[in-house]
Amino acid sequence: MDFPSTPSPIIAAMNPEPGPAMRLDQRAVHKATWRLIPYLFMCYILNYLDRFNISYAALEMKADLHFSDTVYSLGAGVFFIGYVLFEIPSNLALEKVGARAWISRIMVTWGLISVCMMFIHTASNFYALRFLLGVSEAGFFPGILLYLSYWIPSKDRARAFALFLTSTSLAGVLGGPISAYFLNLRGQGGMQGWQWLFLLEGLPSFLLGFVTYFYLTDKPRDAKWLTEEERNSLEKTMEEERRGITVRHSLSLTETLTHPRVWRLCLLYFSIVISFYGVAFWLPQIVKGFSGLDNVTVSLLSALPYLAASVGMVWVARHSDKTGERRRHVAVCAFTAALALLLGSVFQQDHPYGAFLMLCVTATGIWSTLGPFWSMPSNFLTGRSAAAGLALINSVGNIGGFVGPNIIGYIKEATQRFESGMVVLAVTLIVAGVLALSISKEHA
Repeated sequence: MDFPSTPSPIIAAMNPEPGPAMRLDQRAVHKATWRLIPYLFMCYILNYLDRFNISYAALEMKADLHFSDTVYSLGAGVFFIGYVLFEIPSNLALEKVGARAWISRIMVTWGLISVCMMFIHTASNFYALRFLLGVSEAGFFPGILLYLSYWIPSKDRARAFALFLTSTSLAGVLGGPISAYFLNLRGQGGMQGWQWLFLLEGLPSFLLGFVTYFYLTDKPRDAKWLTEEERNSLEKTMEEERRGITVRHSLSLTETLTHPRVWRLCLLYFSIVISFYGVAFWLPQIVKGFSGLDNVTVSLLSALPYLAASVGMVWVARHSDKTGERRRHVAVCAFTAALALLLGSVFQQDHPYGAFLMLCVTATGIWSTLGPFWSMPSNFLTGRSAAAGLALINSVGNIGGFVGPNIIGYIKEATQRFESGMVVLAVTLIVAGVLALSISKEHA
């Protein structure tokens, strides 16, 4: 296979070589980015696989266990009830006890529960384990965003967050072929393919959780992999930024949880997440519906929309950092994804190639909102208020993770088609774009 002569946008964005004229604080940020982002990237790929592998398992599991579309969508969504209930307490615990201990604990528990998914026999087993998986994963995503805010100045965060969040799209790229391989193990050792999938995708998270405790460093002042001058420079840079935010936006915990700007971001993220999870949990079945291909081929094809998203979201985030603008980047991406969903719903029956292309554009648009969006809260939240605010935004937003899959499941069971559900997801993205534009420029 021939490789391109120029690096991909992702590799170029993660170039580990510091420039010769780079200032001391820039060099420290560069080193921190290169040490932390790839490792957290790998952890979040595992997180994403363990959360979404039911979308591939469902290609066999639904028939083996006689689950209806409604049972599947409720099981997919009930994860978010546990996730939302424990999100804020988990993030406050991380801020108190330190990132490496808390992130390690989260990974070990979710890996163990993900493995236990192989023992599902009834709908009640399915609901219970998905709920517990949500409880165990609570705080992981906002905790990492909070953790990165200790290391990366706000002007560089959209790019850093997008590099980290590219893991969600690349997990989709990897998840298709990996899941296809595991599904092919059907009958080996007396187990079904979907049981092998849960076992072999849950174990790495469990094991890497122990590694995480020793690999991560809680704060810049503890980083032995930085020189003393780099540690001092980075500490000074981040402390000055925290003081500046505190002077402009000194918020108590209660003020943070009731702040109108925080709740506007909650509603914006909720609108994005409905379509994010609506697409992610049903993507393989949508592709199977209009293509009629076998499960293995569908799993492989389902990787391509995520591949497109992984490139697009890094480009959008880099442009957002370069221009210093966030809200219009979120809005344009949301509107683009909405248009693609509407066109995709039209192409479903008679134009499978067009429908698939629109799924690629949809995924790119939805995922590309994430880097610019998650750079907005850090413009006015820091310390304990950041821990609570990020967790609140993520927890309210992730209620959309319950709503989105269930909308698609309910409509699919009622109509035996996906088109109407895709139109509903498009409407939520239009709402997201309007909400993004409604945020004042000084806060975005």
